[in-house]
Amino acid sequence: MMFEDIFDVKDVDPEGKKFDRVSRLHCESESFKMDLILDVNTQLYPVDIGDKFRLVLTNTLREDGMPDEGEFNPVESGPSRADSFEYVMYGKVYRIEGDESSYDTATSRIGVYISFGGLLMRIQGDANNLHGIELDQNLYLLMKKLAF
Repeated sequence: MMFEDIFDVKDVDPEGKKFDRVSRLHCESESFKMDLILDVNTQLYPVDIGDKFRLVLTNTLREDGMPDEGEFNPVESGPSRADSFEYVMYGKVYRIEGDESSYDTATSRIGVYISFGGLLMRIQGDANNLHGIELDQNLYLLMKKLAF
């Protein structure tokens, strides 16, 4: 697992709805104070302001943590990390932005941008929480809403 936290949905489509089936979520994480902007197919997975969800970024769906072959076939693969989540996307890191104004690595913030077939994500926060994520890396995003 590259990253995991609980996020609160603070706003949905603040710039207006651009697509019928997609909403842009603006979220804040509970533990690491990360900022998240995430496009979600709301026809498949409706999300509202005030919802909480667990988000995981990982480079494999295999339970044993071994890298997968880049193709997912649920018939052949057996148990998967995706089994305990409601919404899964596969994408590629296309940009990583550092905070050039801060030379102190203890307080540096970075932004990681991932495209999931055109649905975009930006996660921003303490660089220590996003270590191990690299440019052009393929990652899975796993989401599950939490009851509270």
